[in-house]
Amino acid sequence: MTPDGPEYSIVIPTYRRPEQLARCLAAIAALDFPRARFEALVVDDGSPTPPNDLIASLDRSLQIQLVCARHGGPAAARNTGARRARGRYLVFTDDDCAPHRDWLRAIDRWTSTSTAPIVLGGRTVNSLAENIYASASQGIVDFLYEYFGDHSEKRRFFTTNNLVIPRAEFMEIGGFDEGFALAAGEDRDLCERWRTLGRELQYAPDMVVDHAHTLTFARFNRQHFSYGRGAFDLHRSRARRGEGSFKVEPLQFYSGLITYPLRRVGGAHAVPLAFLHLWSQVAYATGYFFERVRRGWAVGSNVRSRPATREDVAPRDENSMSGAA
Repeated sequence: MTPDGPEYSIVIPTYRRPEQLARCLAAIAALDFPRARFEALVVDDGSPTPPNDLIASLDRSLQIQLVCARHGGPAAARNTGARRARGRYLVFTDDDCAPHRDWLRAIDRWTSTSTAPIVLGGRTVNSLAENIYASASQGIVDFLYEYFGDHSEKRRFFTTNNLVIPRAEFMEIGGFDEGFALAAGEDRDLCERWRTLGRELQYAPDMVVDHAHTLTFARFNRQHFSYGRGAFDLHRSRARRGEGSFKVEPLQFYSGLITYPLRRVGGAHAVPLAFLHLWSQVAYATGYFFERVRRGWAVGSNVRSRPATREDVAPRDENSMSGAA
């Protein structure tokens, strides 16, 4: 515990999902970790009915506060929570996630042995195995973690539903870029800016959350279309840092992504999952070029363009994750 408060601040953005949030907070309340050492901040991103009653119903021994913000997207909501946090470390998760009981203990083991500022990314487990679209979405994340960890250390990233970062350094680099109004790309942008400073990203597989993200084909398609739109802002951010703009991964990336279910899953679902992995890249590319045409200018241009507006923001059930580029 720090002199002024808890050591860990769990930040949970939410928007119009009281049932998912209730399950998430039940898991937070069940964490096997001293309650004096952590707090939880629920940032309501402009829901018509904020979850005041839910927060009030929780065990009073849990240090938790509800922060009501104007609807500005997930990046803005997470930054709002970070500014209100008192902990030395920010621990980000989403309202449709349920951390395992030993989640904070695993985090504490990593942070207590680190000698330099470090970003930790944990393992996310799809808890809707019967939903093929949710399985495909998680399989894509698993492949990206594996691929970028092995092939491109500079482009490694972690999703914001299981992410830990020291608060002081988070504030120092400006937090999440709120120009990413869509729930897409802001996680990767943060990790790339962190790496630019020569700092480390560490995968922590014992830091586990269960993810219950119900998807249909239409929602799966919209999810990856939105990731493609978010990639436009990611490439623009890279261009501003002098890192070039559009980058197409080598053929082995796409072949590996498509065949990943055949190698790791097998069985009757392997072929449909492989198709969805392929389709995700079609939707991703379509979203990217849609956004590029909609903005009306090339990445890296000095011409100002209309950013994504609130009307453009995807529903909050599109969790932050990046696609191929």
